[in-house]
Amino acid sequence: MLLELTDVTVSYGQTPVLFGVNMAIEQGDIACLLGRNGVGKTTLLRSVIGLNKVMSGNIVFDADNITKVPTFKRARYGISYIPQGREIIPYLSVLDNLKLGMSAGQKKYRKIPDEIFEFFPMLKQHLTRQGGLLSGGQQQQLAIARGLMSNPKIMLLDEPTEGIQPSIVQEIEETLKRINREKGITLIVVEQKVDFARQLAQKFFIMEKGAVVANGATADLSDDLVHQYLAI
Repeated sequence: MLLELTDVTVSYGQTPVLFGVNMAIEQGDIACLLGRNGVGKTTLLRSVIGLNKVMSGNIVFDADNITKVPTFKRARYGISYIPQGREIIPYLSVLDNLKLGMSAGQKKYRKIPDEIFEFFPMLKQHLTRQGGLLSGGQQQQLAIARGLMSNPKIMLLDEPTEGIQPSIVQEIEETLKRINREKGITLIVVEQKVDFARQLAQKFFIMEKGAVVANGATADLSDDLVHQYLAI
């Protein structure tokens, strides 16, 4: 098992947000984390990377208990986090944004690996351009590429298709599948679009009120489950 959460409870101040979350992710999985807004999906990802403190329970990654390990060390363990909204540095060039990702991992590259531009050929054309001048879809590709620069074992992606035109969504889906297939990187993707989740992932987890209430193979993500937990 690559990542295992056992009875994980997380609070913001005195307000509990996650309640006894259990989740198991195997090496090579692509898993989608689904649920309505405000159910704790982002908090769960932030807890895995160490940005939210776990009040009780355990997070085990690659056989090591990382529950109390600081964020920068989790990045060196091989956990990469691509946050909602991308959070690239707008005034830095594409190249410098990529170099920032390089600094997070244990393996240090002397230059940007060619595979980055194989996955995201658009970036090679814009290396000197400021990140803030890219389109939303281009910024998302840069954010994913930056996450790859740390040479991760697992990537946590928070709504990578948000606000992006359909043609770029299709590109991102195919690229994520390639990253998983060709590099063996495990993916956990927070997503609102059920169709995207069905096409991308092998596993799903549905959250409601800070807990995982359903999970299984994506082939078993029925319309009844969608209506019960995801319909607005």
